[in-house]
Amino acid sequence: MGYVDLEIPDEVKAQILEMLSVAKDKGKIKKGVNETTKSVERKQAKLVVIAEDVTPPEVVVHLPQLCKDANIPYAFVKSKKELGSAVGIEVGASSVAVEDPGDAAEKFNDLLKKLPKPKGEGA
Repeated sequence: MGYVDLEIPDEVKAQILEMLSVAKDKGKIKKGVNETTKSVERKQAKLVVIAEDVTPPEVVVHLPQLCKDANIPYAFVKSKKELGSAVGIEVGASSVAVEDPGDAAEKFNDLLKKLPKPKGEGA
């Protein structure tokens, strides 16, 4: 996958999915590329998670740069199916944006420390 420019260990990917499954209940999560893009552009996203198996990759290729420009952390997980199921939908999700982690705030903050910082304008 040429556009995946972050190396994220598998155990951190598992923690991301676990955090999302908690955050979806009482937090605020935007699902899908269009909702994610809007959330980043409005600077409401606190974390963006993108599936690595999106085809064609052009569908999500703009998201890392958008996140960098807005100084919003982002991460990749292996599959759309994993991502969709973590946020409680039966279909795959190409990307999600966490606007409010809700009850997963502690896990969320812990995760942010493990993720690479976005290298945008402010970095």
